[in-house]
Amino acid sequence: MFTGCPPHAAPIRVGDKWTAKIIRCLEPGPQRFTALQAPLRGITPKVLTESLRAMERDGLLTRTAYDEIPPRVEYELTDLGRSLIEPMNAGCEWSRKHLAELLHARDTWYATTP
Repeated sequence: MFTGCPPHAAPIRVGDKWTAKIIRCLEPGPQRFTALQAPLRGITPKVLTESLRAMERDGLLTRTAYDEIPPRVEYELTDLGRSLIEPMNAGCEWSRKHLAELLHARDTWYATTP
């Protein structure tokens, strides 16, 4: 049971497969949909659209449509979305420091688990 954070309000999006990767892609600045697809190898247009919409709903990014021919849409992190970069960096740093230990623990577990 969640204390002080009902399950429907938990920031589930941050733990999904694509959100952190999209945040990294948007970290330098606004990007168009096709510019996001290139570094996100393996994501389908449908899943990217769904992820972007959910992130917009959660206030992590903004979607700006420009009245041009051809139409242009850009996605940009909000201050809330940018606030996730520091914790993500901390997680990456932890991984760099402890990856060997983690891999050793996994190897040991697999070697001793039937």
